[in-house]
Amino acid sequence: MTSEAAELLEVLWGRASTAPVSASQLRVLFILEHNEGINLRTLADALGSTPPSTSRLCDRLQAVGFVERRAAIASRRELELYLSRRGRAFLTDLRARRESALQSVLEQMPTPQRSALLKGLEAFCAAAATQIHEDGGSAARSA
Repeated sequence: MTSEAAELLEVLWGRASTAPVSASQLRVLFILEHNEGINLRTLADALGSTPPSTSRLCDRLQAVGFVERRAAIASRRELELYLSRRGRAFLTDLRARRESALQSVLEQMPTPQRSALLKGLEAFCAAAATQIHEDGGSAARSA
């Protein structure tokens, strides 16, 4: 059932297009949103990728105006990565479109099942966040 729900969620979210970014680039935006000022190596570690591949992802995101690279205060040779104002606006708009798509489905559910789903999702989010932070959260916060 969880696989089917995840697949249906992907279809619903697919209707809320992520253009002009790919799924990999979207992951970068989400990571930067929560870890502003990280360097390229830390971002690559968080993605499970290599610095050259991650740099190319950031190049494309910078080209569309979603990511900014700034010289680090501590070391001018190191660059820090930040979401731009435009990148933040994109994520806000994407979330609104996704929420709208989900809302139309949720409105078709009876109230008791909607309430049960909410409780279950709250527990799921708490458990997933704990696991993510235990498994890889430290890599995204260290330099």
